[in-house]
Parts: sequence; structure tokens; C-alpha cells
Amino acid sequence: MYDLIGDIHGHADELEALLQQLGYRPQDGVYAHPERRVIFLGDFIDRGPQIARVLELAQAMVAAGTALAVLGNHELNALAFHTANRHEPGACLRPHTEKNIHQHCQTLTQLDHAQRTAALDWFRTLPLWLELDGLRVIHACWDDSAQQQVASALADGPLTDEFLHAACSPLGELYEPVETLLKGRELELPDGLQFLDKDGHPRSSIRARWYLPPVGQTYRSYALQADPVACELPLAVNARQANGYPTDAPPVFFGHYWLSAPRPTVLANNVACIDYSVAKGGLLCAYRWQGEQQLRDEHFVWVPAAT
Repeated sequence: MYDLIGDIHGHADELEALLQQLGYRPQDGVYAHPERRVIFLGDFIDRGPQIARVLELAQAMVAAGTALAVLGNHELNALAFHTANRHEPGACLRPHTEKNIHQHCQTLTQLDHAQRTAALDWFRTLPLWLELDGLRVIHACWDDSAQQQVASALADGPLTDEFLHAACSPLGELYEPVETLLKGRELELPDGLQFLDKDGHPRSSIRARWYLPPVGQTYRSYALQADPVACELPLAVNARQANGYPTDAPPVFFGHYWLSAPRPTVLANNVACIDYSVAKGGLLCAYRWQGEQQLRDEHFVWVPAAT
């Protein structure tokens, strides 16, 4: 069975406290459990104060077989930030804008060149999703159509520069499906409405509750987070054409969405987000999966962010 751990963002003390609370103990320097394995949901880096230690812990567990992991959007962003853009000499696939440097600055500051190189090499080996016996894992959004498009371009080995160019350039053929899988579906707000996100950047779109059928929803009810200007107007016709996550599908676990609540809860019988904003003073969260197909609130385990 598996313990699924959400976005860590460089918070190693909280990660070790959570692993210990889950019953994992160091064995030859690697956390292990006699009966269970961890699945990390991505976003190991950026924001937090102990990025090198988080990577050391997670990489050791994956190498030893006591954990699995999927790629997060921050890992993809890092790969793009450090990969030369073959179509723009002197530039990288993720432009070195003030915004992008700020988002990545803790990783740039805390890791030396050798550490960054090793981390990037590891990120290339991570799958974009896992479909195991009885459960599914992805960083942001399970989307069969997007996964079919991406799967045809994935090889068994590490992510290649060719894949990164197709996935990280806005003109690349895999840009939209990879954005969907690792950053989730977003819907443009009507009438030019905007709001400021958690980092103070203006946004004109909402992160959608992609797991729910959109018919009958408004922009406010379909927003996964409580976006302050999401309005009560019905969703646009093209947004209503999507399907929700099937209620009879295997449970799906994801992170990414910076949820906040006094305690974690499932989003639907077979849908759980495990990101509760440890990097914003929230919780580092895990879900202790016992094989159930209907998820249960009491299976969440968490530790608060260190003050």
C-alpha cells in the first residue's frame, strides 16, 4: 500500500516529521517502512529553505525502492529554465524573466552547480503520471486525451531535449497537453475580469474543478480555489463540453493547488488533492491509501509548517 505525499517545496524538516508520523524510519540513511511505500506528487523544489535536503531524502527513497515519484510543474519549469532554446540563441526554454527567476530563486541560491545538475538529471527520469493497481497519480490533472498525446512522445528513458522543446515552448505540439497535466485546466474569466494570485500576479483565469461535470456550474462554483472575482455567470459553452472524472474510475491523487483548510478533506469519493500549502504556512499532507476505492477523510495525515 502507499502513502501519497503532496508538494514539499523545500521543507525537509516537515517531510521528515511526516515520514516519522507515518511510521517510516531511517535504514542505512534511507527512510523505509516494513509494509508501505511513499508516492511523491512532485514539486520538491523552490520556495522553501531546505531544498538540497528534500532532494537528498526523496532521491534516496526512490533509488532504494521505498518511494515512487511523479514530475511536478516546478521540476518541469526548472528543466526548461536550464535548457537552451535551440530556436533562440542565448535564451532558454523558460525565459529568465524577473517573475521566473523569483519563482526559482531559492533553488538557484541553495544548490550549487553540481547539485543543480544532479537534480535536473533526476527530474528527467520522473514519469508525468502513474497508473498503479487501484489508483492513479498525477501532479495536477488526470486527462485521458492529454495523456494519449503525451504518451506517444515519451520514451522509456529520461526526458529528452526534444520532448522539452515540444512541451515547454508555447508553439510546441505538446505544450497544451503538458500544461493540462502538470498545471491543470484553466478557464478564462468573462468581461476582462482579473484578480491577484498568491504571489501577487494578475490572473484572468480560474483553476477549474476538472474532476466535476461542468454542466450547470458558474465560474465561482467551478473554481477550485476561492478566487475573489470568480463570478456567478454560467460557464461559457466551450467550457461546458468537458467531462468530469468518472465516478467509477480508480481513485486519483494530485497536488499543485495550494488548498487551505483546518484539515484536509477529499474532493469527491474518488478524488483527493494533497497540497495544503506547506510553503505558505499551511500543512504538509499525506493520504494513507489502504486500497479503498471510496476515499476517506480520516486517511489524511499531516504536519503543520514550521514557524
